[in-house]
Amino acid sequence: MIQIHPTAIVEEGTVIADGCVIGPYCRIGKDVVLGTGNHLISNVIIEGHTTLGEGNKISPYAVLGTDPQDLKFKDEPTRLRIGNHNTIREFVTINRSNQMAEDTVVGDKNLIMEYVHIAHNCQIGSNCVIANVVQFAGHVHVHDFATIGGATAVHQFVHIGTQAFVGGASAIKKDIVPYSRGQGNPYKTVGLNSVGLMRKGFSNETIAGIKEIYNLFYRSGLNTTQALAKAAELDSLSPEQLTFIEFVKRAERGISS
Repeated sequence: MIQIHPTAIVEEGTVIADGCVIGPYCRIGKDVVLGTGNHLISNVIIEGHTTLGEGNKISPYAVLGTDPQDLKFKDEPTRLRIGNHNTIREFVTINRSNQMAEDTVVGDKNLIMEYVHIAHNCQIGSNCVIANVVQFAGHVHVHDFATIGGATAVHQFVHIGTQAFVGGASAIKKDIVPYSRGQGNPYKTVGLNSVGLMRKGFSNETIAGIKEIYNLFYRSGLNTTQALAKAAELDSLSPEQLTFIEFVKRAERGISS
């Protein structure tokens, strides 16, 4: 059963699956696809070629799928794809991508709090917590299980690694390595996200292995190139250690100090 409030505006062509609830004063564009069980509480605007998976809960005044804020945008039918079981709170804005070659993507089971802005071509993983008033510029990548504190601004093309914990009111201009924690303007990496890793069920042995690689890059006195060369000599690396090293290899903006 689909429930659409009489005051909602749903354009002809919108695809709405069973179990969706469209609350008062929502406006849904003709190219929008809503999967099963999405709940738009009220006053939600969804435009453009936007697809939502299943079971998302969208709070009042969220605006999804609007044009990118990019002068390179040429009015192409670019896309926004949102996965399953996300909570998107009040006044969140998520733009479509700026070109057809890449979509803006939000994964599954994320908590996106009030006033967050996710710009064009961002790639948000799954199980992330993005606190109030976080602002992502274009092409930012946030890997799975990252936590980003409120009022943080993230420069375009930055990557934030899996299980990273970013303290509030930070300004981020370089990539943030997986499993780390830090804060500030300028951003400073201060150690591992040890408490978060323990809460997620990482074993002491696994955390010790991550710490070994972390120390190689942050405590050994080696520069990044030297540390990567040293890491290449290590045997029997764990999956988490390999994740850390591969992230650093691909960090085009460099890693945060």
